This record gives sequence, structure tokens and C-alpha cells, in this order.
Amino acid sequence: MVDVLRPAPAISSGAGEIFQILRDGHARTKAELAALTGLARSTVALRVDALLAAGLLRPAGEAASTGGRPPARVAFNPRAGLVLAVDLGATHATVAVADLAGVILDSRTRTIDIGDGPERLLDTILTDGGELLRATSDEGLPLVGVGIGVPGPVEHSTGRPTNPPIMPGWDRFDVPAYVQRTFDVPVLVDNDVNILALGEQATSWPQVDDLIFVKVSTGIGAGIIAGGQLQRGAQGSAGDMGHVQVPSGAGSTREPDDDRDLEALASGSALAIALRAEGLDAHSPADVVALVRSGNTSAIEATRQAGRHVGEVLATVVNLLNPSIIVLGGSIARAGEHLLAGVREIVYRRSIPLATQHLAIVQSQAGDRAAVLGAAIMVARDVLSPASVDRYVAAKAR
Repeated sequence: MVDVLRPAPAISSGAGEIFQILRDGHARTKAELAALTGLARSTVALRVDALLAAGLLRPAGEAASTGGRPPARVAFNPRAGLVLAVDLGATHATVAVADLAGVILDSRTRTIDIGDGPERLLDTILTDGGELLRATSDEGLPLVGVGIGVPGPVEHSTGRPTNPPIMPGWDRFDVPAYVQRTFDVPVLVDNDVNILALGEQATSWPQVDDLIFVKVSTGIGAGIIAGGQLQRGAQGSAGDMGHVQVPSGAGSTREPDDDRDLEALASGSALAIALRAEGLDAHSPADVVALVRSGNTSAIEATRQAGRHVGEVLATVVNLLNPSIIVLGGSIARAGEHLLAGVREIVYRRSIPLATQHLAIVQSQAGDRAAVLGAAIMVARDVLSPASVDRYVAAKAR
């Protein structure tokens, strides 16, 4: 299955379209698939048999008989292959092995410094990944792809980070090519907040098609899911709200000529600078969180004000995109309800009533595995797309 995304002539077998119906995990008979697609039973039978032979479907018992031999059912086989998912942060790296349904089978987290550069860090995570795969793949399951999230802007079409502010040495580095020296499979790279949005949706809001995930940590960014699809924009920079200049609303204490962007006002790094100027021991976002949790009133008020700044930008986003859910994540959001309260205060006040009528603004519920889950989902959606499945089935039939 390693050549699912290899360049090949377009093959219109139609097996990939039938496969999409079965990705929901429900077993169906060939007759049921024929009724759903409107195709002839003989056509459906050929395509289902090809998917079974390729290992993408598995037998799933028999349906109730209406007379005669009970019809056989088939279902998606999530163990047809494995995905290696990686979440790279400024100070941590999590590597996980998942099946094609996005179930995390095993994972490993270590402390890192993103400033160590791409070669050193990628060598480390690829070693961890190899060990996890060997421990997980007792059944000889093939690796079908690698998904990586990084804490900076990414040109998604090439997988190259582009001018990442906290990733020295990573600018335009060809991450997919470097990883493929070890694992000769498709490699997809994206901004970390995009994969967090995918993981949060899958874990907590699977029925929601319009969701925005906002990460407030060392920096600030947003992952946008609209109409059920992750929105990356033309070059992959959609959601970079950290570099939006914050509107100065009524009652603001900022100077009229203060043109700092959101990240300079409300990120964990900005809060640490502001609190340090007040004489507090705050040198990192983690220090800010510790002060908030200890009940320090200056840190609590600074965090709530940061929420108001985030809310000023999000109010415009809400009016433009009309999401159903805004999820706040990242280290500062995990410090308590203070950031959330500030965001709600401004968004509900500044957005139009129709856009906020059913809008929920909540804290992240997906936990520490959200990012690697999102990376796994990103790869699975790509390698299990109709065109990729058609190519794979055709290759297996040769």
C-alpha cells in the first residue's frame, strides 16, 4: 500500500467511490451498496471484490436472509495499513502510530528544542517512529503515510515551512524529502493548529461542519473548518490570526497609535513580557500559567485581557465565517476559564446576533493526543481519497 499516492495515469475504476460509503464503519451488503449508488449489482460486485482483494475491505458476516442464502456483508478494514503521526511543538515532540480509522495504537512524547534544527530533530522523531512501528506492526501491516504538524506557517503543497518565526533553520526545508529517505511513503506537513482543528473535530465535535480552533500559546493561530473541510487558503497560510492588528474597541486602554498585532498583545510570550515588567518571575508561557493557577491577580487579569484581545479579532472572524463552535486550546487556554471569559465577553458583544445565536465558545476537550490524531486523519483522508484508492486497487490487480 506504500504507493497509494505515487504518480500514475488516472484510473476510473469507481472502486474508490464505493469505498467512501463504507468508511463510516458500517457493514453493508453488495445489494445495499447497489441501492445506494444506483449502479448495477454486477458492477458493484466487481468493485467490492477488488477492494476485498486489495485488503481495504474485510468480510463482516452475513445479513438477515429474506429467503435463500444470507447475503454477505463487507466493511472498511482500518488495519489495512498504518500511519505515522508527528506533533512537533516548540518544546515537545509526540510521535504516534495510528490505523486508517485514526485510532492511536501507541505513542511517545519527548522534550525537544525546535531551535535544534530540522535534521537533528527529524532524525530523533524518525528513530522513535521506527521503534513504535516495529513494536506495533506484529501483523506486518504496511506504513501508508506520515503526517507532521509543525509550529509555524507551512506551504502545504510542498510540505516546506515558510519563514517560521520560532523555527530557526527550518525555512524552506524540504521535510517530505528528508523523511522519505527513511520511510518511502507519502509525507504530509501542516501547521500544528490545522491538525489540532482536525483532531478536536474528530474527538469532540464529529457532527459539526463549521469549527474554528484557536491556539493561544507561545504564538497564536487558528485552524478553520468550514463546510466540513479544513481551509488552508491559496498557499497554506489561512488562519494566521496572530498577525492581525487588534481593533481598539470602546473602553480600550491602549494608546491610539498602538499598532501591535494580536500575537504581540495576547500570546503567552507577550504575557510573560508584560508580567515581568511588573516585577513578576515570568519568562515563558509556562510561567504565566503557573502564576494564573496560583491565583496571582495580575496574571489572571492579564490573561483575561488577552482573551479580550483575541475576542476583538475573533468577532470579525465570526461575522465573516459564521462558525458553530470556537474551541480555545494551547497552554494559556488550559490555565483556567480566564482567557475563555475574555473571549466570550467581546465576541458576543461585537458579533452580529444571527452569527452568535447558536455559537458555542468552549475550551479544548481533545487532550494531549489531539494533534497526532489530526495528523493521522490528514494522512488517512489523503491516501483513502477516491482517486488514491482507485490507483491502489488498480496496482494490486496487476
